[in-house]
Parts: sequence; structure tokens; C-alpha cells
Amino acid sequence: MTRILVVDDEPHIVALVTRALNAEGYETVVADDGQAALERALEGGLDLIILDVGLPSLDGFEVLRALRARDDRIPVIMLTARSSSSDTVDGLDAGASDYVPKPFSVAELLARVRSRLRDRTGAITMALTHGDITLDLLARRTTIAGREVDLSAREFALAEQFLRHPGEVLTRELLLSRIWGMDFDPGSNVVDVYIRYLRGKLGSEHIVTVRGEGYRWE
Repeated sequence: MTRILVVDDEPHIVALVTRALNAEGYETVVADDGQAALERALEGGLDLIILDVGLPSLDGFEVLRALRARDDRIPVIMLTARSSSSDTVDGLDAGASDYVPKPFSVAELLARVRSRLRDRTGAITMALTHGDITLDLLARRTTIAGREVDLSAREFALAEQFLRHPGEVLTRELLLSRIWGMDFDPGSNVVDVYIRYLRGKLGSEHIVTVRGEGYRWE
């Protein structure tokens, strides 16, 4: 099983990210400071690291530089509240595989995880198909029976969640956290609005409302 180290000193972010990764079938281990993260990474047995910059003991840049100094080429996705271009450059120059500013969309983070793992393993999972609907994950294109349908970025991310979990009930809270990130009001109706958009484009028969729970892809 693919094993991912999640490093952050904010428990709610660790919980959000690990829950999303576990739901996608990844195994997770966690660390909440830089020294512990470095020691765990050097033990091996990991496939990818999601690494916060602002950490106790050692910051994320120091952890990353220490790994690269040992010629460890494991993919590392940096998370940070620092959004300046100079910070991004510092992260990439230190050897980061990718750089994601906070607050972030969980769906985007998962897409970046898949991309970095694909780079590492050479695995190619380029499309999701269910019935006559196909999502090309790399080109971000959607087709129904060969006819292309224009989806916004959020609509595409929502459709991807359903096609990855056909027949499962996906709650509003789960969809909200994975697609819109952690800075949205849990009481928002944005999920219901985008479900309506998606039904209009892909067909209302595909997405069933499960009263009191959420939605299911038929």
C-alpha cells in the first residue's frame, strides 16, 4: 500500500489531510515537528511526504534540505501559509516536488499527490470511466458518449469524487472538505448548488440524493 508521511503542527490540518488520503486508499503516518519528520523519513518505507514549512525544531525547508543532502529523492509536497513567490522559489530550489499554499483545496492536493506518485512509479491512471461518462484527469476533459462537456474546475473535481466512489454515499461535509477546502462554512449550500450544476451537465439520473446523508453516484 502507498504510504504517505503528513507533517504539520496543526491538528485540524493533519486530520483533514489524513482523512482524505485514507479515503483514497493511502496509508498515512504523521509527525508534528521537523526533527521527528526527518527521523521518520530517514527510516524509509515512504512513497511521498506532505510537509508543512512552519514547524517546531526544524522548519520544512531544513527537513527537505537534509533529505536531499542524503540524496533522498522521495517526492515532497510543501504546504505553507507563506504565499510570496520568493517562498515558492525557496521551496522548489530546496528540492520540493510541488508547493501548495494554505488555505488549499483538498481535491487539488489529492490531484497533486496522484501526479507526484505517478512521476515516481511511472503508473498511468489517466482516465475515469463509468458508463458513457469519461473524465480525462490529465487533460481535465469530460466526455459523454464521446461528446465533450465543459465543466468548471469545481464541477470536474466533484465529478471525479463521484466516479472514484461509485455506489458510495458521499456526505456534504466530505465533499465540502475535499473540494472547497477548510476555509468554507460547513453550513454552506455550495455543495447542493454544484450538484445541481453537475446534474444539468451529466444527467440528473446519475446523482441520487440520499435523504439526511448526502449523494450517491448510480
